[in-house]
Amino acid sequence: MPFGHCLFAEHLASCLALTPGDCKLLEDAASRNVKSLGPRRDLVVEGDPPDSVKVVLEGWVARYKQLRDGRRQILSLLIPGDISDSNVFVLDRMDHSLGSLTPVRYAEIGQAEYEALTSASPRIAKALWWSELVEVSIQREWTTNIGQRNAYERLAHLLCEIFWRAQERGLAYDDSCDCPLTQTDLADATGLTPVHVNRTLQHLRGDGLVELRARRLKIVDPKGLQAAGMFTPGYLHNAAPPIAA
Repeated sequence: MPFGHCLFAEHLASCLALTPGDCKLLEDAASRNVKSLGPRRDLVVEGDPPDSVKVVLEGWVARYKQLRDGRRQILSLLIPGDISDSNVFVLDRMDHSLGSLTPVRYAEIGQAEYEALTSASPRIAKALWWSELVEVSIQREWTTNIGQRNAYERLAHLLCEIFWRAQERGLAYDDSCDCPLTQTDLADATGLTPVHVNRTLQHLRGDGLVELRARRLKIVDPKGLQAAGMFTPGYLHNAAPPIAA
């Protein structure tokens, strides 16, 4: 598997051509201040002053909001190669949290280095803007997912997205990819209860669409799963190949 900092550059290069020099700048920025964290730990807590953007090198991270009574809404998922909260420095405090779902390695890019990076290359600046707009596009799709799709469609759509994004990063093999989300995580991402998620997963398995075991997602019937979730990948705005039939 490629190193995470290479995935960071490769991901940004998927929207426009970056020069070798651009990629070297991105790789260097994502290799200077690297931290490790165990699973189910916070990288960022809501209310913290923003001091850096985070680049996920290894592992999975969830962006989430949590209510006072402990209820949680997962807002998005970050996989290797993703950058969180570009231009976050314009805010006074964080309005959400970032938590690890697995052991993670991530890089922190401070404000001065981030501004130097975008000033050094207009192509890098454009790629980072693109990345931020894709995050917003995914958020719109998640809002639609929770607001309009039923449980079966919601889960099918989310699993399609997970696989599609993993495939785009070269992290999917033989129609399968890592999927470390528990049923509680899936519930928090889709606005369902864990019990409802369990039943819906059984339904998807029974229909011969997916297998989900040992933290591994296998797409058994790609076209069927896409149809079940009404999944069209245009909102991801990348040049990833389609899910193999």
